[in-house]
Amino acid sequence: MANVRLTPAIKHLLTLRGPNALPSPPLSQLNRVFTDTFHDAKAKKAETEWLVATTCSLLAANRPSAVGHLYRFVTRSTLEQKEGRKDAFDLASAVNKAALMRESALKSAIFIGVPRVILSLAALHEALDEEVKSALRTQSRRFATSDNVKSIVTRGKGLWNAIYQPHADKLHDKLGSYHPDFISFIIQCYGSVLMPLPGGTKLYSDTSSLEDPDQGNLSRALGSVAGIASLRAEGGVGPQLISHTFGLLKAREVEHQSDEDKFLSSDEGTEWIIRTIDEVLDGVSAGALEQDQQQAKVKL
Repeated sequence: MANVRLTPAIKHLLTLRGPNALPSPPLSQLNRVFTDTFHDAKAKKAETEWLVATTCSLLAANRPSAVGHLYRFVTRSTLEQKEGRKDAFDLASAVNKAALMRESALKSAIFIGVPRVILSLAALHEALDEEVKSALRTQSRRFATSDNVKSIVTRGKGLWNAIYQPHADKLHDKLGSYHPDFISFIIQCYGSVLMPLPGGTKLYSDTSSLEDPDQGNLSRALGSVAGIASLRAEGGVGPQLISHTFGLLKAREVEHQSDEDKFLSSDEGTEWIIRTIDEVLDGVSAGALEQDQQQAKVKL
């Protein structure tokens, strides 16, 4: 194999046009943002929706280190705890929250692509406690085989129709006309990643372990929250954001919803989650701007 190296000119070009992920704001600012939005979510009994929305917002905004800090916050209740302390650390609860965050990040790949998901999953993995890493599943539940591919496509078409009716067929054909494989790719992603996996779904208050067959599984409504948060943070994709907002509202038709999902898929709940996403994004951006200004003053 040829020994390929980057020339100095190529190296320089690759440093241009913002190649690096954005930093986390100061921990004190991030702690305020997390605390304020979490307390609001707790008052509405919507902690799961908050965790999914916050994870996907930070991921899509390309602030992977903040995703790692979010895990620390939900397992310690504050980012201002001294390093090394694990007061009130609950392993089974931490495993559940880490699994919910991993699943949220995975679903974000459908909306914003793979690169930012890699960065945020890496940051999350680095932040995880070793005992939590050991308790997270390592075997894929989404590997396509000749035995399950038909069910994946069926599930994907079902979710597609649930989100886009009464325009599902028209939109399906339009996207297929752009490229014959494009719509097939989308349907398979919907069936394998965006839809809940078969089995039960998990909430913020649940626990989990390596033996948990439903580890990290998000409800139909929470899949829409992942989409809304990712698209809202990404910006510039209004039609898709509107479509997945409708998708969340239509999740009220799903049978056996949790109380959280009933609230979330209501008009009030949908408005609340969008405002919460904005509050997280604004708080993180303001904190990072303040940090940049302080660093600039130090250099002067």
